[in-house]
Parts: sequence; structure tokens; C-alpha cells
Amino acid sequence: IGNQQNAVLLTGAYHGMEWITSLLLLRFAERLCTSLETGKQVAEIDVGSFLRRRGVVIIPCVNPDGVEIAMHGCASAGEYQELVQKTAGGDTSRWQANARGVDLNHNYNAGWQELHQLEREMGITGPGPTRYGGSHPESEPETKGLTLLCRRRRFRHALAFHSQGEEIYWKYGDSMPPKSELMAQVLAVSSGYTLSTPETIATGGGFKDWFLSECKRPAFTIEVGRGRNPLPIEQFSPIYRRLEEMLVFSVIM
Repeated sequence: IGNQQNAVLLTGAYHGMEWITSLLLLRFAERLCTSLETGKQVAEIDVGSFLRRRGVVIIPCVNPDGVEIAMHGCASAGEYQELVQKTAGGDTSRWQANARGVDLNHNYNAGWQELHQLEREMGITGPGPTRYGGSHPESEPETKGLTLLCRRRRFRHALAFHSQGEEIYWKYGDSMPPKSELMAQVLAVSSGYTLSTPETIATGGGFKDWFLSECKRPAFTIEVGRGRNPLPIEQFSPIYRRLEEMLVFSVIM
């Protein structure tokens, strides 16, 4: 949407049970398109005028197989039904991985070796519902597709939406791109979320970490909502209303 020569990237649903993030991005896409067609403001901002100079690429669901499994059960895994059934113990309601049992947010080539060692120390040595980072970085088609897109396109910055915790992660390693901290502060103030540092097992291997280290541009992980995943659909509208201004700022910054 908008000027694709100067675009940002918004992505969601890396984890199956975090499907609510895909709905947030689809609602935002709808609001942006309506603004372009009608001139209506979004979050009291004339975003249509900005979109003539700046654009956005939205991938609402990075992990479609995982979302199907989390919502509809093992049969949604197709040829991987037996693997999912075995590793999930029959309960897929909290499934995070893709159909092959790989946690996509542990599969990016950013501190992958260190994260893989932590997984092994925790007893995570093969496919399962969560936290298994695969046999090697970018082993999964979903990961390969997203990194290929980012290598072909020079996105100004990128946001990855997860749930839950009402937190924003913006750091990885010692060297941050210019303005990363200021942008993180804008996102935090407009959403009311807290700037945080993830726990050890959640450091490295993720898309935000990879984008920062490979593309050398700002990237942010947004943990939406609060509660126990999967967040109930009743939280969708309140979460979206709280985040709409932040979403607009993420495009126009």
C-alpha cells in the first residue's frame, strides 16, 4: 500500500496460537485502503497524504500452517498430521511452530547457534509445539521466503507482531541503527506499551534480531495484549483501538 520505493514491513502470526496478530494487521490494511479511497483520517492522522511518499508491505500471517493447527487441530497439518499429533499430545490449542514442528522465530540466522545450544540444554532436541529452531538457520520455507523478500527490498524498518505482554523489544547485539531508540520510544508512547529486553531463550533466532543484524535497519517486536495465549477474540477490538495510532506512526516515521 502506498509508495513502494520507500516502504516499511509489518508482519504477524509467526506463532500459531498468536493468530490475533494477523487480524490486527488485516484491520489496519483495511483502514489504510479506506483512507486512500475516501480521504478519511486514521487515528486522527491524514495518513493518505503520507502514503504518497511512504508505503507499507503487510504480511499478516507468516505461519499459516501453524495458525490452522492451533485453531483447527492436527488434521490441518496435512502430511505432517502424525508428527503434530504425537508431539502435541493431541492438544494443539497452544501450538506455536509450523507444520514441521519448527518454531519460526527460532529459525533465523542471528545468534542461532547459541540459541540452539540453549534449546538442547532445556531438552528441546527435535520438532515440537514450540522453541525448536530447526536443523539449521532458514531451514523452513516460511523463513526463507521472508528473508528473501527483505534481501530484495530495502525496507526502512520492520515490525514483527506477537502476543502477549504489552511490551516492545528493539535491541539486539551491541550496535543499533541510528534512531532505533527514538523510534522505539515513539512506538511505546503511542501504544502505552513498555520497552523491554526479552528473556534469554527469546534472544536470537528471531526475525527482529535477523533484520537488525543483516539489514542494519531498525526492527521491533511488538507483544500485543495481555493474558494467556491464545488471547480470546473478545480482546481483538480493544487491542486494535489501542494500537491504531502506533501502527500509523510505524508507517509514517
